[in-house]
Amino acid sequence: MVSTKTTLAGFTFDNCLMNAAGVYCMTKEELEAVKNSAAGTFITKTATLNYRAGNPEPRYVNVPLGSINSMGLPNQGLQYYLDYLLDLQTSEPERTFVLSLVGLSPEETLTILEIVEKSDFRGITELNLSCPNVPGKPQIAYDFETTEDILTKAFAIFTKPLGIKLPPYFDIVHFDQAAAVFNKFPLKFVNCVNSIGNGLYIEDESVVIKPKNGFGGIGGEYIKPTALANVHAFYQRLNPEIQIVGTGGVLTGRDAFEHILCGASMVQLGTTLQKEGVAAFERITTELKAIMKEKGYESLDDFRGKLQYLSDQA
Repeated sequence: MVSTKTTLAGFTFDNCLMNAAGVYCMTKEELEAVKNSAAGTFITKTATLNYRAGNPEPRYVNVPLGSINSMGLPNQGLQYYLDYLLDLQTSEPERTFVLSLVGLSPEETLTILEIVEKSDFRGITELNLSCPNVPGKPQIAYDFETTEDILTKAFAIFTKPLGIKLPPYFDIVHFDQAAAVFNKFPLKFVNCVNSIGNGLYIEDESVVIKPKNGFGGIGGEYIKPTALANVHAFYQRLNPEIQIVGTGGVLTGRDAFEHILCGASMVQLGTTLQKEGVAAFERITTELKAIMKEKGYESLDDFRGKLQYLSDQA
């Protein structure tokens, strides 16, 4: 019997697939569609303290090998998602869902975490550290000093299961430095990766999205090798108690298989979900199970993190 059941942050899920924050999660209706699909769970849109309209359109465009976007954190505001999740805890107490959040400043981030801490929310929280937060500063997780400061203050007030969403890293020393910071905290997981920042896609003689003169995050097939590298690098470096969520370039069951092989406990769909809709969960699950059956794997634990290396040549 082949199973894609998995655990994350101490909770069990019937399937390892879910949506990525930003896709099929803006409204309750979209979240319901993911909830009622073959996905194991859902994550909400990254919530700020208050409603945000986001950047002007067009801000997301599908391109041949993926997507480009500059969304600007559009969301309904924290209370919208928190109220919905609290209702689900009553109507579907056997299931667990994930709340994504970030403040527009370090102070607002702590305010949001405090609201969730004081609420009755019993699910998993993901703090999105892959968004620009302070003018003149890089994405939060590229600034290791700021990241450590935020996590220190966060864990001083937050006792519920917490993970972090990360941008992609590209240098081995940055994997080492980031892991050294993350290992100081009781994180439940890291999510690798958000889109590759500040790409540029051109059609004819024009950019295709409006914000930032066309610069935007790149997702889809373009980013799978980078995503796999980040998943495996952190799987090698983080405390074993810190799990990995793999995100980036998952179009097929084989892609999901590779994320798990690199160490992921759960796998998120972004661009593929945007292009194909929630039917993608069933298709990719079926493909993943077929690969597992062919290779004689009954569970994800049978191959998670067991990436093979080429032996050194004499």
